[in-house]
Amino acid sequence: MDLKEIQNLIKFVAKSGASEVKLEMDDVKITIRTGSDSETTIVQQVPVAAQMPQAVTPVAPAAAATPTPADTPAAPAEDDSKYITVKSPIIGTFYRKPAPDKPLFVEVGQTIAEGDVLCIIEAMKLFNEIESEVSGKIVKILVDDASPVEFDQPLFLVDPS
Repeated sequence: MDLKEIQNLIKFVAKSGASEVKLEMDDVKITIRTGSDSETTIVQQVPVAAQMPQAVTPVAPAAAATPTPADTPAAPAEDDSKYITVKSPIIGTFYRKPAPDKPLFVEVGQTIAEGDVLCIIEAMKLFNEIESEVSGKIVKILVDDASPVEFDQPLFLVDPS
């Protein structure tokens, strides 16, 4: 089971209203629990063949940081309809720089091309470069540096013209 399939499963469970789903396949065991505030967490993903002790590993960030970014893009939705929204493909921590002493990947007003790295999202100690799927100009950065992000959360607004 690859990351995309797991993300789609999380999305489906969150929309279905189920409170808990357990899935066991040949090499993976996954438990997904959704809270009353629609936050989704993967509780465990342990290779079954390895027969390791099953430790509970929270993957989703704290709920306290989630409401603020979600409320911000909803307010100016009418003004931003002509822009393309770049969304987070994974749950993790958003970083605007490759390292603390390095320059930012992108800034507001900067022109980007398809394939340019926009940010890094750290998930379970893995740093994933998020590349642009569109060309255009960065209009707005919707997330603060070193903030937790959810799957499918808006990160950037890009003007494709």
